[in-house]
Amino acid sequence: MFIILGYLVVIASILISYTAVGGHLGALYQPFEFLLIGGAALGAYIGGSNSSSIKLLLQAVPKTFKRNPYGKPLYMQLLALMYTMLNKARRDGLMSIEADIEDPSASAIFGQYPQVQKDAKLMEFLTDYLRIMISGNMNSFEIETLMDQEIEALHNEHNTPINAVRAVADGLPAFGIVAAVLGVVKALAAVDQPPAVLAHLISEAMVGTFLGILLSYGFVAPFASSVERQSVAAIKVLECIKVTLLASMNGYPPPLAVEFGRKVLFSTVRPSFAELEEHVRQTKAAAKG
Repeated sequence: MFIILGYLVVIASILISYTAVGGHLGALYQPFEFLLIGGAALGAYIGGSNSSSIKLLLQAVPKTFKRNPYGKPLYMQLLALMYTMLNKARRDGLMSIEADIEDPSASAIFGQYPQVQKDAKLMEFLTDYLRIMISGNMNSFEIETLMDQEIEALHNEHNTPINAVRAVADGLPAFGIVAAVLGVVKALAAVDQPPAVLAHLISEAMVGTFLGILLSYGFVAPFASSVERQSVAAIKVLECIKVTLLASMNGYPPPLAVEFGRKVLFSTVRPSFAELEEHVRQTKAAAKG
C-alpha cells in the first residue's frame, strides 16, 4: 500500500512544481520516448533473466501492492501453533502429532490457526521439519545445518528477481540518455529550421533524460526495495520456526522454546510475552469449548 502512496507523491510533487513555475504539461507528453526507454529496459531485463526469475518476479508483483502478511497477527498464530504442537508432543510423545503433520487440512490443531494454514511455504517448512524430528534419525546440529541451507537457498532465490530489477533501475538513466541523444540527432538534422522549431525539438530530446531518471529513482528502485522487504519478511518467519524447533530439540520446554522464536522477530511485529500467553490461553479455551 505504501508503494502506491509513494508513487502518487512522486507524480504530484513533480507535476505541481513543474506547472507552478510555468511549465506546460503537454511538453512532457512524449509517448515514443517512454516506449524507447521502457522497451529497452524491458528487453535488457529479459535478456539478463531466465524463466524462473521472470516467474518469481511476476509472483512478487501482486504481493508488493498488498499488505505484508507477516504481521503480528500471523506471528501470534504461528507461535501459538508451535506451542500447542510441541506441548502435545512433549506430553504424549512425538508420534502423537504425526497425524496432524501428515494431513494438516484435517487437523483440529492446524484448523485453529487459519492464517498459518494459508501460507503454503510456511506450512511446508514447519511440517517438513516436524516430520524430520519425529523420525528421530537426525540430531539438532544436523537439522540446524539443513535448515540453514534451505533458508539460504530460498534467500538467494528471492534475491534473483530483486537484483535483476535493481539492475534495470540502474540502467534506466542511461537509456534516458540514449533517448536524449537520439532526440538531439533529430534536432541537428533540422538545423535549417527556425530557432523556435529547434528549441522545441531539443526540449523533446531532454524529456528522455528526465523520464529515465524519474522512472529509475521514482518508480523502479522503490519497487525493488518493496519486493526486498517482502522477501526479508518471508525469510524471517522461517527463522522463527527454526529457532523454536531447535530450542525444543535441545530440551527446552514449549513455553521457553516459543520464547526463543519470539525473540528473533522484528520489534515492529513481535508480540509481547503477555499478548502471546493470552492468545494461547484463548485458543485453548476455544478448542475446549
